[in-house]
Amino acid sequence: MSTIQDIVLAFRDKPGGIIEAYHAVQKEYNYLPEETITVAASTFGVSEAQAYGVATFYSYLSVEKRGKYIIRMCESAPCHVAGAEALIKAFEAALGIVAGETTADGKFTLELTECVGQCQATPVITINNVPYVNMSPEQVPAVLALCQ
Repeated sequence: MSTIQDIVLAFRDKPGGIIEAYHAVQKEYNYLPEETITVAASTFGVSEAQAYGVATFYSYLSVEKRGKYIIRMCESAPCHVAGAEALIKAFEAALGIVAGETTADGKFTLELTECVGQCQATPVITINNVPYVNMSPEQVPAVLALCQ
């Protein structure tokens, strides 16, 4: 596993480098550990408050520790109309958590998000950015079983 400093430094001379660095750190750690903000602020010549602001502005980035599998439930209008509420309740029941939480074993995090660009096949979830379309509550156990 690369160090946070090594990852961030690799983007120091690139346009939009701080965001690219955050994506790279998150890919490695599944979230942005606190050290990331300090290293990014120093590397990109911004205050820690500014670096934190960038890290918390984008919904894709997280400064909170998350599970190995990040389930994101689309809650846009098309998914909502197609049954997203029942689907999220099925995930909450199966995982024993509510949206915004991580399972005690650190395996799953359940998040709500806006459109993921699959409106032709709603409702949609993503697991670690892989879309699962036309989901129903009955499919939840099988989809969770794929996460090993």
